[in-house]
Amino acid sequence: MLSLILTTSSFTLPALRTSLRPRVPSVTLQAGQSDDICFSKLPGDPSLLLNVNVDLGDKKTDFMKACSAAIAETLSKPESYVAVSVNDGLDIIFGGDDAPAALGCVYSIGQINQENNGALTAKIAELLKPFGVPDNRMYLNFFDVPRANCGWSSKTFAG
Repeated sequence: MLSLILTTSSFTLPALRTSLRPRVPSVTLQAGQSDDICFSKLPGDPSLLLNVNVDLGDKKTDFMKACSAAIAETLSKPESYVAVSVNDGLDIIFGGDDAPAALGCVYSIGQINQENNGALTAKIAELLKPFGVPDNRMYLNFFDVPRANCGWSSKTFAG
């Protein structure tokens, strides 16, 4: 028999927000611009997490910047929202052997579809070729993230 024992302790809850207006990041407005920014309509978070079993050496930062530009262009998102993390020199087995390979995940609020996924896969594969990773030894998984499931600036893109 399983029993559950609940205990309580004294604690104080933080003050609740009484305003229904969503909090938004601070922005500098130009003359004539409205300050009525809807946080839930901002473009969202495209990000790439990429693991490779080759050493990118002193070309790693350039590679990451090229990936960032490719993501922004392919997904039609501002590059200022793109995040890229690359872990190189890892132990990866692909198809039963440890020849050069890559495994990655792309996350975005919207713009995840067959056309964009194929185009971005081709671009990332092309960027990996100089490091000896053939296009048939890379998996990229794509995830369309709901706004409520993507956090940024102490809140989510849902507001």
